[in-house]
Amino acid sequence: MSDNSLLEKYEGIKIRFDEVSQQISDPGIMKDMKRYVKLNQDYKQLDSLVKSFQRYQGLLKNFSDAHEILDNETDEDLREMAREELENSEKQIKEYEDEIRYLLVPADPEDSKNAILEIRGGTGGDEAAIFAGDLFRMYSKFCDRMNWKMEVTNAQEGTSGGYKEVVAKITGNNVYGVLKFESGVHRVQRVPQTETQGRVHTSAATVAVLPEAEEFDIDLRETDIRKDTYCSSGPGGQSVNTTYSAIRLTHIPTGIVVTCQDEKSQIKNLAKAMGELRTRIYNMEYQKYIDDISSRRKTMVSTGDRSAKIRTYNYPQGRMTDHRIGLTVYNLMAIMDGDIEEIINKLRVEENTERLKETEL
Repeated sequence: MSDNSLLEKYEGIKIRFDEVSQQISDPGIMKDMKRYVKLNQDYKQLDSLVKSFQRYQGLLKNFSDAHEILDNETDEDLREMAREELENSEKQIKEYEDEIRYLLVPADPEDSKNAILEIRGGTGGDEAAIFAGDLFRMYSKFCDRMNWKMEVTNAQEGTSGGYKEVVAKITGNNVYGVLKFESGVHRVQRVPQTETQGRVHTSAATVAVLPEAEEFDIDLRETDIRKDTYCSSGPGGQSVNTTYSAIRLTHIPTGIVVTCQDEKSQIKNLAKAMGELRTRIYNMEYQKYIDDISSRRKTMVSTGDRSAKIRTYNYPQGRMTDHRIGLTVYNLMAIMDGDIEEIINKLRVEENTERLKETEL
């Protein structure tokens, strides 16, 4: 009944779990923060595996005990209880075997990170900017549902509403691991607010989700950064256009430019801009990893290709279609109110299935 190949792996996993548990409790390990974070990530994954294996072994024992009762007992009540135990255990054993196989697939080390979300209006002029604003509201509502914190670091409003561009930092539990599936081109089909003849238009906005780099991930040298200050624009009270609180950082070796004008304080804007700059430099290398995965994965669920059309929001029909997995649902208004967890869960299942196939090749 049991999958011997899984049980054979457990001994090695338990040994590794005990090693990591011992290392992570060593006070000296805190001196190397990068290693400490990596050990924490390993511990969480191994802990889930060990607990699943222990429950799996308990079910196997129950299954074996029930078989023994059926083979040796004559009491019909006991035999009936044993048959029920066999039926229940058999179903749960299969479920735990599937769960363990998924847990055995190495986790993306970036999944536990916070994320930088950027949304840009694409083709469609004013309507694209309005749609970018609608997407930003959708993600804001989703963050509320997930108890995550969202901080806007830079925004350029559209002339008729919405955003030409908006960038936000999202902090919380496993943010990047959840939101990474949102990167790509989002297309909308509807009658724009600016349309006078009632015709349906197609517009688009681009979404990018980047794992936030920790300070120890990237070593930034001051000599490689040019800092410019300028007056803030847009909402912000009396300090707008009167104090040089907005920050623009240019990383000279890569040419990456980031701006932040969200705070009235230049110091706070500088700190946010440094964090975003660190993330964008880090993601230049991370993108190579994403591209390699996408070249081997048929579904390309978490591809970082920002030019790939991943989703269409059709307002006249009240439907949303995710083109990567062929999913169509007819609850568009709920989705635009942030009810996207079910969609993301389906994408994660597809992703895990592809990753599991890779490990079996």
